[in-house]
Amino acid sequence: MTAYGLLLLSYLFGSVSVLSWLAFLFHGSLNLVDLGLDETRVLCLNTILSLVFFVQHSVMVRTSFRRRMARFVRTEFHGALYTIASGIVLLSLVLFWQRSAHTWVTLHGIPRLLVHAAFGFSIAGFSWGARALRPFDMFGARPILRHLQDKTPPPGMPLRVQGPYRWVRHPLYLFCLLMIWSCPELTADRLLYNVLWSGWIILGTLLEERDLVASFGKAYRDYQTSVPMLLPRSIRPALAESAEGA
Repeated sequence: MTAYGLLLLSYLFGSVSVLSWLAFLFHGSLNLVDLGLDETRVLCLNTILSLVFFVQHSVMVRTSFRRRMARFVRTEFHGALYTIASGIVLLSLVLFWQRSAHTWVTLHGIPRLLVHAAFGFSIAGFSWGARALRPFDMFGARPILRHLQDKTPPPGMPLRVQGPYRWVRHPLYLFCLLMIWSCPELTADRLLYNVLWSGWIILGTLLEERDLVASFGKAYRDYQTSVPMLLPRSIRPALAESAEGA
């Protein structure tokens, strides 16, 4: 029953939180809970909400944390627990995020449509990058399903270079950054959000690079020399598509 319960909660919190986050990015602050704070307290609360997500997300994804958690929780459940915790924290951010009274930029007409088009493009690009990972286990369900079917864990996967990974090493983060900045209305709270989350994504990318080098060794170091981290150098792929990486 524990495995089935974790699966249900993972899909529930994972899907609802992601959809809520996308609505938040597209619309701006949903102002679901207006606490009536002044501008300084609005920005302070929003900063705290972001930092809580950063700490939870960054700590739980680290190999060292999962190694310690394995003493108490089956490793098959780690991905689902991570998804549930991330979903709860992300939903809390969307729910309690406070809208600023100051609006600095508001786009209308064609510029607004172009920004919305960029947002749609970034979602399509993220989906492309997720499919290229093969398999992409967004909710941590795959290990639990293998556990329920009494299947042994699969062997380590080779480094693969497919789809947008031929242009940049971290297309998912690139498209997340594009989503974050594709906002036709820039309020003080949204600027704060964009700056904080952009900085966190870039820092997380650097930390992930270290983990990937530890996992793949020379294959990933060769990949680093051929393909840029976040910004493509040209419209042509920097590396030919390969089933086993650089």
